[in-house]
Amino acid sequence: MAVLAALGAMAVGAAGCTVQPAGADGQGAPPVRIDVPSRTPDAPGPPASPSRTPEAPEKPSPPAKPSASPTPARVLWSPGDVGRDIRELQARLRQIAWIFHGPTGTYDDLTAGAVRGFQGKRGLPRTGVTDTVTWQRLLAMTREPGRWELYLMGGQPADAPDPRCMTGRVLCISKSSRTLRWMIDGRTVSTMPVRFGSEYTPTREGVFQVYWKSRHHVSTLYDSPMPYAMFFSGGQAVHYSADFAARGYAGASHGCVNVRDEGAIATLYEQVRDGDKVVVHW
Repeated sequence: MAVLAALGAMAVGAAGCTVQPAGADGQGAPPVRIDVPSRTPDAPGPPASPSRTPEAPEKPSPPAKPSASPTPARVLWSPGDVGRDIRELQARLRQIAWIFHGPTGTYDDLTAGAVRGFQGKRGLPRTGVTDTVTWQRLLAMTREPGRWELYLMGGQPADAPDPRCMTGRVLCISKSSRTLRWMIDGRTVSTMPVRFGSEYTPTREGVFQVYWKSRHHVSTLYDSPMPYAMFFSGGQAVHYSADFAARGYAGASHGCVNVRDEGAIATLYEQVRDGDKVVVHW
């Protein structure tokens, strides 16, 4: 019997039961069975408990409010404007070959077209008006024009007449302002831009008289036309010059006083007489 009891105890231990200590009454407690659940290897186990509560999905950010429209560039000059500033605009456009006629001081269609082309080339709105953005871009690409770039084709103001011009009938010619005043008894009748000889063929200075007029004159020395010629010193004369009309102050005469406005000199030619005074001064 003892052997059978021992074998029974071993069988129970092998089944996973344990022997409980005796109770207070000396009776042994019934064995406690511990069941170990079997698990099929391929069977999915219970889902693992999450270690933390998942975060709620982020809410999309509200769309950005559109920014206020940028302030448009301030307009400086537009078609129809006149003055010295327009001359500088034209002279600077001429430096970079956007305009080819000389500065006139008038914001005309040619100027508007040149500005429009300049703007389009640089990705600016093609408005044809000069605003602050266009002007700053042009300033960065050009240099300050000189006086005779501003007045390449004339239009400059005349300086004060020489005191020797204040009496009688006088062609008062200033080398400083490059202008001719036709004066009678101290009163200016008309004013026009003129051009002089180069440093190698300078126009003489001093007081002279008109001694010969030749309406359709042609130079025998240079074989060039000298219409409306009014001779005052040797072969030097006041006359119309097609070259001056075309090139402005980019050229020079051979010593004569050139006029570029044919209509103006035609009128002057009719008014001037032989013997009228000519004053060439600085």
